Amino acid sequence: MKLRTVFILLFSLVFSMGASAYPSKNDMERIEQLLADAQKLPKDSNLMLHFGKAFLGIPYVAHTLDRNTKEEKLVINTRELDCTTFVENVLALTLCAQRGETKFGDFENQLQQIRYRNGKVEYTRRLHYFTSWIEDNVRMGFVTKVESEYMPFTAIQNLKINYMSKHARSYAMLAAHPEWMEGIKEMEEILTGRTYRYIPKKNIGNTQILRQTIKDGDIIAILTNKKGLDTSHIGIAVWKKDGLHLMNASSIHKKVVIEPMLLQNYMKKHPSQIGIRLCRVVDLKKN
Repeated sequence: MKLRTVFILLFSLVFSMGASAYPSKNDMERIEQLLADAQKLPKDSNLMLHFGKAFLGIPYVAHTLDRNTKEEKLVINTRELDCTTFVENVLALTLCAQRGETKFGDFENQLQQIRYRNGKVEYTRRLHYFTSWIEDNVRMGFVTKVESEYMPFTAIQNLKINYMSKHARSYAMLAAHPEWMEGIKEMEEILTGRTYRYIPKKNIGNTQILRQTIKDGDIIAILTNKKGLDTSHIGIAVWKKDGLHLMNASSIHKKVVIEPMLLQNYMKKHPSQIGIRLCRVVDLKKN
């Protein structure tokens, strides 16, 4: 009788998790506690900063979405984060909290919608390139682009995207499933030829126009001139008295941090980084 009860409980847990993978009990408890606590915050709280800071100190680990090479699943892992999964978790929590949602299943559904085109869990629909991520999340109504034809967006990025198809062996799941290459190439072809205005890194100073343009909690995409890529890193904007800093899952610090040095100085240390694009979570309370 006890074995039967255990089996039923395990089956119910797996069924409730749907296509998700790896969420531990601690993951689920952490998400629900964060969402419950958020309901007690003042209404004008910056939820992107609030949830971002809740992950400070979490270890940086790369490739957490690609450990299972057999099939694509919605990975939920708040114990180990890379720059993208950090931002995705924070955004999913923010959107759930704005709607007053407090259940793990609400978060699971929101994360799936953020990470995959049309929310469909397939490797070729995962938004691997962050330009695709921005476009799809804008279309879904989760974020808005921050852009302008005027200052400080004085530079233009012309995309020629082919990094994944040219370096398939660097992607464990793609190397294991060459039949997925067609879908990846289709994604790259859609992006290639597009142009986007951006803020060059020389313009990222502690100026009034930057403080008016970039808000605390904005998602910052760091652009790269590396052949075949659009972006190389992402994080969340944090303004301090001395200027703009980046909250991010850092491969340098090996954990989630608010970068001690100014974003401009950080980017100067990386010659391939050319500037930034921005997007901002939609305020559902105003809609």
